[in-house]
Amino acid sequence: MKIIAVVLTYNEEIHLERCLASLSGVADEILVVDCFSSDRTIEIAGLHGAKVIQRAWKSHSDQFNWALDQLPASSADDVWIMRIDADEFLTPELAKEIRLKLPDVSSSVTGIFVPRRMTFQGKLLRFGGIFPVQVLRIFRQGRGRCENRWMDEHVIVEGGMSGFSGELIDDNKNTLTWWTEKHNKYSTREVVDILNMEYGFMASETVAKLAGGGRAGFKRWVKEKIYWKFPLGIRAFVYFCYRYILMLGFLDGRAGAAFHVLQGFWYRYLVDAKTAEVKRYMKEHRVDVVVAIERVLGLRVGPGGA
Repeated sequence: MKIIAVVLTYNEEIHLERCLASLSGVADEILVVDCFSSDRTIEIAGLHGAKVIQRAWKSHSDQFNWALDQLPASSADDVWIMRIDADEFLTPELAKEIRLKLPDVSSSVTGIFVPRRMTFQGKLLRFGGIFPVQVLRIFRQGRGRCENRWMDEHVIVEGGMSGFSGELIDDNKNTLTWWTEKHNKYSTREVVDILNMEYGFMASETVAKLAGGGRAGFKRWVKEKIYWKFPLGIRAFVYFCYRYILMLGFLDGRAGAAFHVLQGFWYRYLVDAKTAEVKRYMKEHRVDVVVAIERVLGLRVGPGGA
């Protein structure tokens, strides 16, 4: 059995050491695909024996799928790919579980779900109904690829699924200013996916499944079939109330309040406001959606997708 970890980076010197250290004794090879970092990212990757290649960024799904294509082809069915972000790390429990259980996984299983938990402002979040979230991060080489989407992409795997109980921790140490700026950019990209659902101007993929697609597939189905049907703006408030009140998000204290207000309401409302802005521009200037997206959001989109 062989495990190859793939890490996408851009100026991740404050996170990468911890991420790569958690892979010690788990990953046989580590591939770092870097977007021309200007800090110590490349140096840190080298110190941990990772192979580093650099490439300009288009989208997360495009970068990850390109990384998969750079790996040597293998006819063996026991080569596993592990997707992990630079600001994430394996808990000792998950590392041990991977070492002990993965070699004995049934040949019919092609993908492994792991629970991921997040910290926000130094606190590990436990309430709100979204943590830990089950994410598909380990899959057999050649059996999985990332969805062709601009935002909120997941790995698509054909075949049987299994799951581990050890947790993956998402612990970003950047400032709140950095976080809000990042989510402002994320909201722009999510608008593209929303508008594409309505106008169909480019190719896309989805993991949405009412059953059989795991928690990620079910959540995407709810988002596409129910959440996006609610009126713009109102749905953001309803979603916040669901997470913060009904799912007890307030029990995580100040950090929980900040997270659910910002990620559960502000971010979702910003997505809706930008969506409305693009549609208003289309109507006022009598242009199609692709032109409006470029002029309002500053993104060029087309048939090729993300």
